[in-house]
Amino acid sequence: MKKLIKIGVLMVALFCFSFNLQAQKYGYINSNALIEQMPAVKQLEPELASLQKILNKKREQMITDLQNKSAQAQQKLEAELMSPAEQKRTQEELMKDQQAIGQYEQTMQQQLLEKQQTLLQPILDQVNEAIKQVAKDNGYTMIFDSAVLLYADETQDVGALVKAKLGI
Repeated sequence: MKKLIKIGVLMVALFCFSFNLQAQKYGYINSNALIEQMPAVKQLEPELASLQKILNKKREQMITDLQNKSAQAQQKLEAELMSPAEQKRTQEELMKDQQAIGQYEQTMQQQLLEKQQTLLQPILDQVNEAIKQVAKDNGYTMIFDSAVLLYADETQDVGALVKAKLGI
């Protein structure tokens, strides 16, 4: 009798477990494509382009200054107006200027990336909130990004629902 009760409880548990597995609903979305379509992202592009233009202008000025210094040093060297000590000092200055340009380029890229992240964060928060709301409203257990999926049934794409929620 005890064995029969145990088997009965086990069967009920297995039935409930299999019912829970079937009740889960999954969806996916291509978040990168969605973000690219948002008008707010398109409005950020001129601001980022403006910052890049300003930073590039300074970089180009640094390169021009280096080229001018190098040309002057070359003229003095050809005219034999430089002592070996001056040649060494000038060469070291040119190397320092070249390294400064390299460091500035790295800083420039970092500034652009930070500005892009700062400007995009409110948009990303808005998209994430819309995805969460669509999941709650439509009973999705999980919504995945299609960038990490190898296969997905096209009927599970929630992109249109999220676009509607965002008013796109």
